[in-house]
Amino acid sequence: MRCLVTGGAGFIGSNLVDALLARGDEVTIVDDLSTGRRENLTAALAAGAELLELDIRDRGPLEAAVERAAPDVLFHLAAQIDVRKSVADPAFDASINVGGTANVLEAVRHAGTPRLVFASTGGAIYGEGEGRDLPLPETASVAPLSPYGQSKEAAELYMSMYERLYGISSVRLRLGNVYGPRQDPLGEAGVIAIFCGLLREGGRPTIFGDGRQTRDYIFVGDVVTAMLAAGDSTAKGAFNVGTGVETDVLALVDDLADLDGGSFEPEFAQPRTGEVQRITIDPSRAEAELGWRPEISLTEGLEITLRSLSASPAQPAA
Repeated sequence: MRCLVTGGAGFIGSNLVDALLARGDEVTIVDDLSTGRRENLTAALAAGAELLELDIRDRGPLEAAVERAAPDVLFHLAAQIDVRKSVADPAFDASINVGGTANVLEAVRHAGTPRLVFASTGGAIYGEGEGRDLPLPETASVAPLSPYGQSKEAAELYMSMYERLYGISSVRLRLGNVYGPRQDPLGEAGVIAIFCGLLREGGRPTIFGDGRQTRDYIFVGDVVTAMLAAGDSTAKGAFNVGTGVETDVLALVDDLADLDGGSFEPEFAQPRTGEVQRITIDPSRAEAELGWRPEISLTEGLEITLRSLSASPAQPAA
């Protein structure tokens, strides 16, 4: 099968690329390398993947790339994912997450791509979970608290419109808080990657707020298997890709300290704008319709992530 992955040099995208190659697919990667890393693709490029260095906001080159690659499935992961950056510059966030997605949809339409899989967000699109019946299903009301979550909702609505107008077969995966090998400890959004980096360097984690805020942490390997299942299916609509389990930040710090066998005392700072207090998402629809369920426990995933920090970035995730 021929596949194209936008954002394929990034954390999740590069792990997906490795999995596609491992099952024998032909893979084209579209990434402008603004946050993605070429070194994440060392093994993939050696295995025959092709990297096209371009920005999804550049409609003409993107359409030409999709036309030439002629993918059976296009996995759209390229995005601005930093909540803080979206709050500081919402127009920039929208230019990538909304405008860029519109360009991807146009490219898919013109090329006649049979299947589109979109990486959306479950952690930000639903808004605040406090006072609601958690974990939230896909039928829960959507009320983002950040421009990032709002831009992902807008992108989902564009996809729904293209389904109605042009019959495009697409599926939206609302991801929990993804973590694992290749997530940048200095980067955009991953608290586990940041904390693991500090743990290895002997630093102290900073907790914004009281540390009781919860998230649904999902290992990148489980996210990749969900994407493969979605690409192979004909299912449409939104699917939560999470564990349905709430973990607060204080518990996360304690888990990492236990794994390391040492002290890992946090520092506290003021809460950040645009971040929810509680969230977890219900993955039962994905199990029922995609045959997918998460397999990696948080403890196992944290162990893999810690080990990966001393490994080559070119190696695929476990």
